[in-house]
Amino acid sequence: MAGKLNFSLVSPEREVFSGLVDQVDAPGVEGDFGVLADHAPFMTALKEGTVTVIDGGTRRRFEVHGGFADVTPAGLTILAERAEELAES
Repeated sequence: MAGKLNFSLVSPEREVFSGLVDQVDAPGVEGDFGVLADHAPFMTALKEGTVTVIDGGTRRRFEVHGGFADVTPAGLTILAERAEELAES
């Protein structure tokens, strides 16, 4: 069984999400990308779009407006200029 990814989504006002998840998909300026546990380290700028957080059968979606994503051995941190959770449809 694969490990969990430590993920944190932060806006200037507050921490929007923090927890252990299976996968995070995000809108990078050079293309959308997905991050799983033990992903190789990298940093990229984000474009406006949707961050999808997957944990088991649960999916949560967050609208982000710019910012940066930083993948380290400790996990993924997204520092967004603006971020808000989208209502489920």
